[in-house]
Formats: sequence, C-alpha cells, structure tokens
Amino acid sequence: YGPITAAQVEDIIRGSKRYDEVVIAGFSFDAEASIAIQESSHPKLKIHMAHIRPDVSPGMDGLLKDTPNSQLFTVFGQPEIKLKKHGKEEVQVELLGVDIFDPLKGEVMSTGAEKIAAWFLDSDYDGRCFCITQAFFPDQSAWEKISKALGAQADEEAFASFAGTVSLPFKPGKFKRIAVKVIDPRGNEVMAFKQLED
Repeated sequence: YGPITAAQVEDIIRGSKRYDEVVIAGFSFDAEASIAIQESSHPKLKIHMAHIRPDVSPGMDGLLKDTPNSQLFTVFGQPEIKLKKHGKEEVQVELLGVDIFDPLKGEVMSTGAEKIAAWFLDSDYDGRCFCITQAFFPDQSAWEKISKALGAQADEEAFASFAGTVSLPFKPGKFKRIAVKVIDPRGNEVMAFKQLED
C-alpha cells in the first residue's frame, strides 16, 4: 500500500514490450517514480499514472470519509508549468493548470490553476528528495474560513500571497532543476520537473 517506486516503474517498462500503453495504478507515486514515468524514452510505450482513491487503502481505514459514489481511479495529468525570467539572475515558475481524465465522459478536462487545492515548489530539486521552498493554495475557500477564525490576527496580505499561481523570484541553485508538486481537491498529487538554463 506504499507509493509506487522508480524500481517498480522500470520493471513495468521492461516487461511491457508487447503493449502500446500502460496504466500504473497506485495510492501515490514517489518522486523518482514520477521522474521515471515522465522521462521514459521508450519509443512505443505511453505510460499513464492512475491514482487509487485514498479511502480504499486499508491503511486509511477510519481516517477518511467514505465516498462510495466516487471514482475508484483518477487519471491525473502532469502539471503544466512555465518558467519566467525575473531580472538578470532570478526566475519564477508559473502554474498554468493540470489535466484530469474523466472516465465517465471519456474526456480530458483541463483544470485551471485557480481550482487546484495546493501546489509546492522545490527551487533546487536534487532528483531524490522533494523539499518545499515555496507553498501556494490557489483555491482560497478554505483559507477564508481560517482567516475568519483568526479574526484580527489574520494578515490579509500574507493570505493573498499564498493564493498565487506564480512563484516568488529565486536564483537557480546547485542542481539547476526545479520540481512542482500539485495536489488536487481529492488529495491526489503529481509532480512536474524542469531543467533550468545556465
């Protein structure tokens, strides 16, 4: 019931010589598995990640609200991101959205960034460990409740800065690579990676 690993993805790719498309289903995917899927250079094999609804996992028994009418699997696409230069030395990351496959309609829906529950940036991703350097919560409906609960202690400017779809400027780090993790309203997460130019 743990996350899909890179070793499992590599085994699947090696054992899929007769297929054109493969769907890998799991409760979550570790960062290296996501990279292996996204960077797979197999010329004839297309790989899809399908997230199994978390409340199905025995490890989550009693921890999550049962939603029997929900879809058992969600095919969740890669986040769409864009790099923007900021001055001479700094860059920013803009989150444009993410695609979700609706199996009932057989359609891919593009979810705008403002509908995403949360997204996180690792501004110097080493390829192994995702370290959050910036965090954003574009869907502010939950934050409004928190802000009201805090009353006079809430800093409106701070709350507004958490709602962004564009990161704060940062300088490229040692690894010259960024990673963006997106979490949808159902709790599914996916990652995208981009190499920064020197």
